[in-house]
Amino acid sequence: MFDILLHHNTLVLFGIIFFGIALGSIKIYGLNLGLSGVLFVALAAGHYRLAIPDGVGQLGLALFVYCVGLSAGNRFFSAIAKQGSKLAIMSAVIVGVSALFTCLFGIWFKVPAGISSGIFAGACTSTPALAAATESLPGASGSGVSIGYGIAYPFGVVGVVLFVQLLPRLLHFDLNKEAKAMHSKQEVSIISRLVRVTQPNLIGQNIADCKLLDGLHCMVTRVVRNDRLMPLTPEDTFREGTEVLIVGNSDTMPHDIAFLGEVCDNPYPMDSQKERRKLILTNKNYAGHKLRDLKTLRTDGIIISRISRLGFTFVPTGETTLERNDVLTVVGSPENLTKYGDKIGHRSQDMNQTDLLSLGFGLSLGIILGLVNFSLGNGAGISLGIAGGPLIVALLLGHFGRLGPIVGYIPRPTRLLLQDLGLVFFLADAGIKGGADLVDTVATHGAAVFIMGVIVTCSGMFAGYFVGMKVFKMNILECLGGICGGMTSTPALGAIASKTDSQAPVVSYATAYPVALILMTIIAKVIIQTIGGVVGNLGLPVNPRNSINNKGGNNSLYCRLHVSAPP
Repeated sequence: MFDILLHHNTLVLFGIIFFGIALGSIKIYGLNLGLSGVLFVALAAGHYRLAIPDGVGQLGLALFVYCVGLSAGNRFFSAIAKQGSKLAIMSAVIVGVSALFTCLFGIWFKVPAGISSGIFAGACTSTPALAAATESLPGASGSGVSIGYGIAYPFGVVGVVLFVQLLPRLLHFDLNKEAKAMHSKQEVSIISRLVRVTQPNLIGQNIADCKLLDGLHCMVTRVVRNDRLMPLTPEDTFREGTEVLIVGNSDTMPHDIAFLGEVCDNPYPMDSQKERRKLILTNKNYAGHKLRDLKTLRTDGIIISRISRLGFTFVPTGETTLERNDVLTVVGSPENLTKYGDKIGHRSQDMNQTDLLSLGFGLSLGIILGLVNFSLGNGAGISLGIAGGPLIVALLLGHFGRLGPIVGYIPRPTRLLLQDLGLVFFLADAGIKGGADLVDTVATHGAAVFIMGVIVTCSGMFAGYFVGMKVFKMNILECLGGICGGMTSTPALGAIASKTDSQAPVVSYATAYPVALILMTIIAKVIIQTIGGVVGNLGLPVNPRNSINNKGGNNSLYCRLHVSAPP
């Protein structure tokens, strides 16, 4: 009976996921493997020749990278767009140095390309890099990727956590003092202020039509009427001493206040529950228009005070363009709020619903893009594969919000579920394929693979420290957050965050992380090509079950890339 259960592939899959997550939840000195525990259980299962359903790995990979792209798209392109961004450059240096040492020691130790790329992914704790490398090397060579990852990952996690905790002690930094020094660089927050209008140029102008407000970075949302803060109406006019409530960013608020007049502290009551709602824009006829052109106060009697887009909330200006599935915080009378909600297509259930049509179309488009072979000249070509294609499409969706009929919005709980489910499916498949050759790999390469993993992890961290502290003269908290992001190490960020109340490490991490995330997926393929040309991709006896002719290989629309073992 037990033997029958072990040969039920679907049962084996979910058994691996269960025991892997259980293993990953075990904490030792505050550290745990997390979902990567699935990989280690799968390696053991693969060693004993257990199997899971075919195609699970590719399904999981597509779901995982697509959801990662949706979440990273906004911050990735914004970080790249900032010319000379210190944290973006720092992140690129960390990834580049780690890749350089991977290539140097991979060639020196004669570690095959598959194992070397896995060591790179594990040393940098990057599952997207693992996914990209595995997908680039089908069959037996691909199994080496997961083996290398499993060898290097433990020190990759522990090493970064120890580094960011020990470095401030060794250099005698007081993190509390550094946190105070970074106060001005903390994340900008959205605040509101009551302002008395004294600007002569504003007196007598209708608020709904006042073009002088276009230069501000705040929104005028309410006016004092009958000793109460009330929503604006199209008839409201600026008069001497008019008191208005404005909403904006903390860094630009002083400038906006100075333009309007002066702060006043009169405690006026307001009914925010009835006069403010969150509405979702689903009507495509209103998407793509600037707020300045819509004149919502004049035409609808409402003010849009905030916009939430793909998890980010900001105060709009007249130049802000509305996008489909934007969550709008709207201020107005209850009657006008109801009318405006109907006008823009709001349905309360949309905030918790996933557009499955867009999800399926986006994934399909990404997979097709991954199959396309891009010519490099001299008859050579490269394809993005099932890891790169969906990732590119998702990054664009995450940045723009939509591409034609494809909507990039997925509720955060749903997105995280799909991301984690895809990851455990992929890890289970990678571990099963790699486990069969695990013992042979360790016996063939010995301590070299362990030493190589330690070197790759340490080289990236020290390079990040040098660039951050010596070249860019960063504050230690900003530098440590950038190192955590460049090494894609969330546990290390948690270790820093537990020692200070400053948001500086979190902000640095959020900027560096998406840059590193994308670069690692690209460079993992470069490592394979570099080391593969010198050492080769295979260094193990080929297991019949993992032959190079595996049907899950890297196909393209134009050709199939065949890689042979070195003589």
